[in-house]
Amino acid sequence: MTLLRIDGSILGPSSASSELADLALAEFVAARPDVPVVTRHLAQDPIPSDAWQTAVGAGYTPADARTPEQKAAVELAATVAGELRDADVAVLALPLYNWGVSQHTKTWIDLAIVGAAQGERLLDGKHVLLITTRGGSYAPGTPKEGWDHNIEYLRRILVDVWGANLTVVEREFTLVGVNPALDEFTEAAALIKKEAHEAAVDAGQRLAEVHAA
Repeated sequence: MTLLRIDGSILGPSSASSELADLALAEFVAARPDVPVVTRHLAQDPIPSDAWQTAVGAGYTPADARTPEQKAAVELAATVAGELRDADVAVLALPLYNWGVSQHTKTWIDLAIVGAAQGERLLDGKHVLLITTRGGSYAPGTPKEGWDHNIEYLRRILVDVWGANLTVVEREFTLVGVNPALDEFTEAAALIKKEAHEAAVDAGQRLAEVHAA
């Protein structure tokens, strides 16, 4: 059994999504210290932006005629898809950037798809915790309601394409305290943070319980 952790934040130690993933993973590891954890950080060690198109091109090229670049891209695609296929449970910390998924997260998804068999459900029936964060608020009635093109896209990929049994933990207003324009939301942001941290802890515990030996 293995747990796959994917991070997508560009903020390093200041990342709200990674902080939530740390909380969830700490609970899982405390209960299941025997389970190996495989990690991939899409911002700290980004997948080359041309890997997907190179791997796709290799699919139309006879294996013995592929360039070294095509061979490397195909191998990387197989590795990325294999990490998902081989995982028994996953924690994915993928924040919203510019109202959608980041380019390095999209590259990872595209490469996993090309590295899998046609229509393969890489996470079929597996328990997956998606952690996502947003700098502002996109709640009903807010000025940017409907601008979040991150979470529904990720649901489409993780559930409809890859077959995951998905749990979502969200945190909004992560830029409160950073952007002075949001200072009026300090109290609301503190409550949202507290609830998100509690949800991450609970989700980590439940992942461990579901996969108890």
